[in-house]
Amino acid sequence: MSRMHNPAHPGEVLQEWLPEDMTVTEAAKELQISRVMLSKVLNGKAGVTAGMALLLSVWLGTPPDVWLGMQTQWDLWQAEQLPRPSIKMA
Repeated sequence: MSRMHNPAHPGEVLQEWLPEDMTVTEAAKELQISRVMLSKVLNGKAGVTAGMALLLSVWLGTPPDVWLGMQTQWDLWQAEQLPRPSIKMA
């Protein structure tokens, strides 16, 4: 009963926004975050937090809720793939 197919992790989308000639190290420096953290987000190993969404919004000129929305959709899809207990509606 999934509402959608596997949505892209926001890190995958962010990869498309980075200038082709920009390294992860350079992007992390501009965002004022660690290279490790940016790399984790880009590789889908870490999520976009509210703070990261604010940084991305300033850096890329996008609304922060775009990034949070992508993260929420990805999180929901991942949760829908897990087995759930049978819960009766109240």
